[in-house]
Amino acid sequence: MPYNEALRSLKKIITTKDGSQTLYSSEFDECYHSTNDGALNETLQKHIIPAFTLLSPKNKIVILDICFGLGYNTLATIYYCKLHKISTKIEIISPELDEALVRGLKDFVYPEEFDMIKPIIDQLSQNLHYKDEQFNIDILIGDARAILPNIEQKIDIIYQDAFSPKKNPLLWTREYFEMLRGLCNDDVIMTTYSSATPVRMGMWENGFKLYTPPKSSVRSGTIATLGSLELEFIDMELKLERNPDAKSLKDSEYQ
Repeated sequence: MPYNEALRSLKKIITTKDGSQTLYSSEFDECYHSTNDGALNETLQKHIIPAFTLLSPKNKIVILDICFGLGYNTLATIYYCKLHKISTKIEIISPELDEALVRGLKDFVYPEEFDMIKPIIDQLSQNLHYKDEQFNIDILIGDARAILPNIEQKIDIIYQDAFSPKKNPLLWTREYFEMLRGLCNDDVIMTTYSSATPVRMGMWENGFKLYTPPKSSVRSGTIATLGSLELEFIDMELKLERNPDAKSLKDSEYQ
């Protein structure tokens, strides 16, 4: 079956508010992006711009993109670097469960901003890998929880962008964030759309300091780091004091 026919049978194409397209997943009963924020706009405002603005200068940046999905986070990273003439070497590691989805992305209609990187999209779709003088990208097919223990690089940026805790809780538990913590450099920047208290508790219990993202045109989420940032601090100790019943998600609840 041709990819577009298979796609229509399993996932519904949706045009978001900024004109860029996303998909609705019947498996998870969710869209890959916020339809109100816009797929491209959400990607840039919630992940790429905050991460690159807040990260300390480096000769090389290693990014963990959870999970690849339609590839917006990875592709927008490349687009952003090219647009702003950022020449830093970038390595991106991205687990993804749905290989068929990635294999078909060469036919997906991306926003025109990605026209400049269409050859990269084609290579990622075909080979699950792309490398040039600046970018080294690997899509690792499989369960992210099984992949993370095999990652040897120390991570500078994490795009925590899995399906929601209600739909995919094992990528939001305290134990999951413990796995991420073990991969991180001390000045890591982790971005996520989630502001849910159980998610923030899981991060905080693993030593992450939490901050409110800079104001933007999209709904707020959470920024986490192991250091300190000049952003509005989220005092989890105070939140726990005010709400003693607050708790993180635990693996044992879903296994």
